[in-house]
Amino acid sequence: MNSASDNNVSPGLWALAWRRLRADSVAMIALAIVSSFMLILLLSGAGLIAADWEQETALSYAPPSFIGADASAAVEAQATEPLPENPLDPLADILRQLRKTANTDIPVIVDSYGITDPLAKEMSEIYTEPAKTGKASVAERLSTLPFGADKWGHDIIKKTIKGAETSIVVGLVAAFLATLLGTLFGAFSGYFGGRVDDLFNWFYSIFTSIPYLLLILSVAAVLQQKGITTIILILAFTGWTGPFRLIRAEYMKHKSREYVWAADAIGASHFRKMFIHIFPNISHVALVQVSILVVGFIKSEVILSFLGFGVPVGVVSWGSMLNEAQNELILGKWWQLTAATAAMAVLVTAFSLFTDALRDALDPKLK
Repeated sequence: MNSASDNNVSPGLWALAWRRLRADSVAMIALAIVSSFMLILLLSGAGLIAADWEQETALSYAPPSFIGADASAAVEAQATEPLPENPLDPLADILRQLRKTANTDIPVIVDSYGITDPLAKEMSEIYTEPAKTGKASVAERLSTLPFGADKWGHDIIKKTIKGAETSIVVGLVAAFLATLLGTLFGAFSGYFGGRVDDLFNWFYSIFTSIPYLLLILSVAAVLQQKGITTIILILAFTGWTGPFRLIRAEYMKHKSREYVWAADAIGASHFRKMFIHIFPNISHVALVQVSILVVGFIKSEVILSFLGFGVPVGVVSWGSMLNEAQNELILGKWWQLTAATAAMAVLVTAFSLFTDALRDALDPKLK
């Protein structure tokens, strides 16, 4: 008897959505790619992979392994040149010879490096004892890496993974905060209407009247403080307008439904009607908005970091990698640009495809 009644129970919205997603092969491939990036994010955040991305393991601009080490012969030859007698002042020997030739009486106080230098001891330690500084000597560095190295000899693959951690975290957290703000503002505006609706619409008109990219650049210039938290706040406070518009429309539509009237008849408070009765029926709209904003915010973070308004020095992201790569292209070093661009393109494309499939799967009209 119970089994027969269970078979007659119609599946819920989320069960139907998951059924539609499983039937879409493109959506499942996109979900697998996004899940792989999320796994890399977790492993990188836990320090299990790419924790030593700042280690100088290769020569400067070491090429990818599939190109070969010949491309770095000039760099290697330059890096292995014998150091001058005085690393701080390579012209010390020349100046000494000029003074002797001119027979001048200028006193020259000679130490182990040729001339008096207050930094001689420190420079000697850097050049003669690389192990103490935590850096590999030139002779110990690799001439190639699987996908090359940057100017400082950092592994491009590890750097891309670490950059993915920064960019994805910024996209996810900023999208969640922006959707949260948009949902709250839209709920109050659509549910209460009247002057409350006019107030939020006034704020909405101000933010949407300014081009989005100019808006985030102006806010970043005003704050003048680089950091991941700053980028997240900038994107969240400027990106809530999209969710606000959709959530407001959903609340205006649902507040006149029979189940809301029934809740009002039993004495439910406004808060309970807004977030206990109405919101579960429109939560799929907020979920889709989070997915859409993640893609947009990842691209926005890349733009901000590329223009110098993003992550600070010492923090790597896809945007900072592209910023470095613009100078490397002049020298013909394309591997850092290719790695960052390929990783971002794969993630953004997969996330966009999954978002489209999720939006179609959660559309109530398709039930």
